[in-house]
Amino acid sequence: MKARLFSLFPAFFLLFFIGCGYTTKSNLSGSLRTVYVDSFENKVDFTSDGNRNIYLPLLEVKLRNEVISRYQFDGNLRVGPEAEADLVLKGSLKNYEREGLRYTDNDDVEEYLVRVTADLELKDNRNGNVLWTETNFAGEKSYFVTGVKATSEETAISGAITDLARRIVERTIENW
Repeated sequence: MKARLFSLFPAFFLLFFIGCGYTTKSNLSGSLRTVYVDSFENKVDFTSDGNRNIYLPLLEVKLRNEVISRYQFDGNLRVGPEAEADLVLKGSLKNYEREGLRYTDNDDVEEYLVRVTADLELKDNRNGNVLWTETNFAGEKSYFVTGVKATSEETAISGAITDLARRIVERTIENW
């Protein structure tokens, strides 16, 4: 009986590892090796009531720098100049929101959610075909304003930018 079980072990082992489909490889065509990240246009209306009339300087520059950093960290695409790039990513910042998530007993906000939203387009630079477009693509980060977990809104904005950049790169590489 033991001999029979041990003879089935290699088959179970093989099926287990064949069934695991995780990979860090890109879903992009092998001919797509470089990407250019264009400067983001800042179209956020900072005068609307929802934004409390707060202008966030260089938000579009921070997003571009973080997206470039994420592509470099991911390693599936090399960031290069537009003239030599296989892909071109263009985008514009559309909205910045801060909304209350958690309230105290006195109805004071204890935790906020920061959301940075962008419209994006990825184009094949060799033939001009648009590979995908995304509207209202968002990155988010929550933060506490009181207590031991308290952080600043600026720190949360940086976290939301990092989240948005990560999502942009994942959308490019994983194509979903």
